[in-house]
Amino acid sequence: MSTIGYALGDGITIAKRNVIKIKRVPDLLVFTILSPIMFVLLFAYVFGNAIDIPGLSYREFLIAGIFAQTVIFGSTWTGLGMAEDLQKGIIDRFRSLPMSSSAVLVGRTTSDVLINVVSLAVMSLTGLVVGWRIHTDPLRALAAYLLLLLFAYSLSWVMAVVGMWIRTPEVFNNASFIVIFPLSFIANTFVDPSSLPGPLRVIAEWNPVSAVTQAARDLFGNTNPAVPPPDVWPLRHAELASVLWSVAILVVFVPFAIHRYKKAVSR
Repeated sequence: MSTIGYALGDGITIAKRNVIKIKRVPDLLVFTILSPIMFVLLFAYVFGNAIDIPGLSYREFLIAGIFAQTVIFGSTWTGLGMAEDLQKGIIDRFRSLPMSSSAVLVGRTTSDVLINVVSLAVMSLTGLVVGWRIHTDPLRALAAYLLLLLFAYSLSWVMAVVGMWIRTPEVFNNASFIVIFPLSFIANTFVDPSSLPGPLRVIAEWNPVSAVTQAARDLFGNTNPAVPPPDVWPLRHAELASVLWSVAILVVFVPFAIHRYKKAVSR
């Protein structure tokens, strides 16, 4: 078997280990699912009547933003898991095994994609309950979900680097939220960027989260055709921009994460 084959096989084994861990500690999955449900209900019923989106129900505008925010939060499980494994010495046990050095990272990021799949399924059902609908064909809807998962997967590698850098789960939680909250809120997730003041509007329009959210809205049919998106390239070509952002993040952070992992386990 080739080196890549061994790495993939070892990665699948580590992914199974992480999934079994979730099965044995179901609280992790329960609270991961409850958080997006809370956000959907909170914004739909508390803020929904206060935020006006011309020609479109706010609940339909909202769901794609909740999807994007949730997969971003889901990516933090990668960094948290890496920090915990390093702190508890589990990575040191892996070092004694004849396995690929990238298997831990591949397995960790892959298993967290499965968590995001479950979260998106639960959120979709919650969205249907509060009035969200898909107005396009199944293939375009599937493309929206795949774009969200691709973006989440790319961010998982970013969080893996942060988790290995910080190495303390409690500190990682605080550090990741400092990054994630501005990233997910200074965007078009919950409001139209045109309503933001000048500097924040520019940041929101070029934020990769905005591109992913806009792409999901376009593919789900949750936009008003009479109101074109802002005249900025990432939002005018949101699907392409989402793919380019995701690929760029992977190109930079996959080798960086593998380098950081080798450095972390060599201490």
